[in-house]
Amino acid sequence: MNNNVNDVIEMDDRQNSLRTIGHISYLLHTIVAVGAVIPSFQPGVALLIVAFIIDVIKKDDATGTWQESHFRWRIRSVLWAGGLYLLTLPLWFLLIVPGWIAWVAISIWFLYRVVHGWMNLNKGIAMPLPQ
Repeated sequence: MNNNVNDVIEMDDRQNSLRTIGHISYLLHTIVAVGAVIPSFQPGVALLIVAFIIDVIKKDDATGTWQESHFRWRIRSVLWAGGLYLLTLPLWFLLIVPGWIAWVAISIWFLYRVVHGWMNLNKGIAMPLPQ
C-alpha cells in the first residue's frame, strides 16, 4: 500500500508500537551496516542477531498492516546478506583482495537496503513486494 504525500496516516497504539520496533530494528541494522563498511568499526554480529530475532518474533503482529512489508524487508535483507557473505567466504581463503571487495560490495548493498527501508518507514510507505 503506497500512501500519497497528502494522505493522513492514522496510527493506533498497535501501529505506533510496530513503528517503534521498526525504528529500533533499523537502528541496529544501521549500526551493523556502517560497521561492515568502515573497517575499524566492528560492532559485531550480535546486534544484527538481536534485530533479526526481534523482527522474526514481531512480524506476525504486523500481519495485514503496511508495516508487514518492513519486517519482511529487514528479514530478507539479513538472510540475503548472510547468504552472500557465506557464498563469498572462500574468496578470503583463496585471495584476500577479492574477498574484501566482495564483502565491501555486499555491505554497501545491505546499507542501502537499511537506509531505503528506514526512510520509507519514516514516510509511512510500505516496502515493495519481492518480484
